[in-house]
Amino acid sequence: MNALTLPDIAAQASRQALPLDWVGMCGIALPVLFDGQRLSAKADAGVSLDDGEARGIHMSRLYLALEMLEQENLTPALLRRVLQRFLKTHEGLSNSAYLKIHTDLLLKRPALVSPLAGWKTYPVSIEAHLKNAMFHVELKIDVPYSSTCPCSAALSRQLIQQQFVDDFANKPLQHADVLAWLGSTKGIVATPHSQRSTARLRLRVDDYLEDLPLIALINDAEAALGTAVQTAVKRADEQAFALANGQNLMFCEDAVRRLNLALKRSPGINAFHIRVVHAESLHAHDAVAESRWNWEAA
Repeated sequence: MNALTLPDIAAQASRQALPLDWVGMCGIALPVLFDGQRLSAKADAGVSLDDGEARGIHMSRLYLALEMLEQENLTPALLRRVLQRFLKTHEGLSNSAYLKIHTDLLLKRPALVSPLAGWKTYPVSIEAHLKNAMFHVELKIDVPYSSTCPCSAALSRQLIQQQFVDDFANKPLQHADVLAWLGSTKGIVATPHSQRSTARLRLRVDDYLEDLPLIALINDAEAALGTAVQTAVKRADEQAFALANGQNLMFCEDAVRRLNLALKRSPGINAFHIRVVHAESLHAHDAVAESRWNWEAA
């Protein structure tokens, strides 16, 4: 007795002939390799359904093509090959392919002064598009940092000045007395407010790049801001962090301008959109600023 042929419903004609922009799957669990790390990731994979007569696509073929990501380091060339496999397995159905990978990049970061180090995660997304032989890759990176309000710092200094006047008015100044006053809570009566902040970077990279410059971009962003959040610290590191915040007072507008200038100098970047969010400790709302470069053209 011959085995029955399994039905292929997706190959049947659609009852309503209409092309579709995107059909696929979201949230596919898979491992990816990056810079020698095996990372847990989620992928969104899809193609266009340009043949409006077709009932659907072959989602299992997209799923199987993703196995390529388990074997090689994540690069633009590998992403292009995966998308080419998407289209080859949907020849006659699709003209464009899309892949988005969400993961957390785990980097070991040194302390500011001491020999300690600790691990920090950076949420990243990698989006690749292939349409009519045109290929491009976009990166999304979240970089956490600390921001100290310049206005609050100025107001705090004014209160300290006033306290100094109140405590030393019409008194002869002695070096030891002033030094003790500066080291006391009586003297430093106010401190500026700081907040944990996030720079959300969205960047389009040049097609010729051999590698994805995620680590270099994170390093450039943290260097521009000057106050990256820390992992393992000793008191000397905490003091150095306080110094860094005091020397890098910034509104959200200042932060986004610093990042704009830094990313324009980063090789391999041809467009970006920056959004910084300062999670206010004074207000119940956030302070936000955005900047774009070549993004409309992208």
